Amino acid sequence: MMFTIAVANTKGGAGKTTLATTLAAHYAGRGLQTALGDLDLQQSSLGWLRRRPSEVPKISGVDLEEEGAKPRKKTDVLVVDCVAAMSRDVVKDVVKRADVIVIPVLPSAFDEDGTRRFIEQLAELKPIRKNKRAVAFVGNRVRLRTKAAERLNHFLEDLGFPTVAMLRDTQLFAQAAQNGIAIMELPSRRTYDHVMDLQPLIDFIEESRLSA
Repeated sequence: MMFTIAVANTKGGAGKTTLATTLAAHYAGRGLQTALGDLDLQQSSLGWLRRRPSEVPKISGVDLEEEGAKPRKKTDVLVVDCVAAMSRDVVKDVVKRADVIVIPVLPSAFDEDGTRRFIEQLAELKPIRKNKRAVAFVGNRVRLRTKAAERLNHFLEDLGFPTVAMLRDTQLFAQAAQNGIAIMELPSRRTYDHVMDLQPLIDFIEESRLSA
């Protein structure tokens, strides 16, 4: 059975594409048949796939903007890069299809406002109210031990879902993305701490996947 991870936030610029491509690369690297679905009109995730080298684990792409588009048969994991300006109907459809919803949030007042509105939309939906979907926050581009990081922690604590990871600010994600790879695929010891930042998120997703 295919397991679906939606990376979503109606606030733009939160790092959804980076997180979605990173998760897809993780599962492909584990030998699972992995698909990356793109709901964004800019098709940034599909562009990343076109840059992906042939020697790294293969990930299939799905343009979910096309009517009737579906992942290949026998896909184990589908990671969906959701568009920022999702209508209520699209949010409802994403929640209906996803097993896990991962919400990246930047440490800024603008991102807090946008995220709060998104959570209000989610809270209206029956699968969320009845705890039938796993939902988690990821703090993104965080400078640890700063007032901004502390403020983000306090903000997320009040929204009703767990914060499972804090990804520190680094250009390594962008450097990897330019070449169609993910941070764990970079041949550099500098990536170790940042890859370890991702592990609590992966553990959270795996717990949901194995119990699905």
